Amino acid sequence: MKSYATLVSIILSVLCAQAAWTAAPNSSRMKTILVLGDSLSEGFQLKSSEAYPLLLADKLRAAGLDFQVTNASASGGTTEGGRQRLPSHLKRKIDIFILELGINDAFRGVPVDQIQSNLQEIIDNVKTRIIDNVKTRNPSVRVVIAGMQLPNYGADSYVSAFGEMFNKLATKNRAAMVPYLLDGVAGNPSLNLPDGIHPNAAGQKILAENVWRVLEPVARETAAEASSPVR
Repeated sequence: MKSYATLVSIILSVLCAQAAWTAAPNSSRMKTILVLGDSLSEGFQLKSSEAYPLLLADKLRAAGLDFQVTNASASGGTTEGGRQRLPSHLKRKIDIFILELGINDAFRGVPVDQIQSNLQEIIDNVKTRIIDNVKTRNPSVRVVIAGMQLPNYGADSYVSAFGEMFNKLATKNRAAMVPYLLDGVAGNPSLNLPDGIHPNAAGQKILAENVWRVLEPVARETAAEASSPVR
């Protein structure tokens, strides 16, 4: 009987230790960044480590900023597809949300108003997560929008409206904005794959720099808010 009691005591001790280990990350939760994009963010035909989201993770670590970066991007991604894929990534609280979608919609001729509506719904859903049919407000999430442009920007009303759409979304949602994700890369054969559309590994490094200029101050502010004492 005594040996049985000892065994039970040991089992309970192990279970308690496991429970403490599981709960520990929640007590000092690592900040999270979710990237929702298309092939430009996925790193088409590249290693995942060569795509700009994971290059940003390296920059964050080098800057002493404790963030986990999740790249939820998919080649061929559209705003409608992103809207449908998003819920599975919202089970965990998001601190910074990087949104890079819309260009594939434009290539398909989707009306700009519809693209903007889908992107707005995505942002709204990040700010109000629905878990097990229960709405959970997340108003403190910081949004970063990656702006895109169609070739011959300003050539016609559709092309102009598409480029301006990202500014409107950023203003409405008080989001930080990368003016043009492909700045310095688009049209440069040495920075793109043979298809002339998707950045190669060298091009992805420039994309990372373009995003980092906007993300770094946002990440530092988010980290500072987390370390501030509760009043």
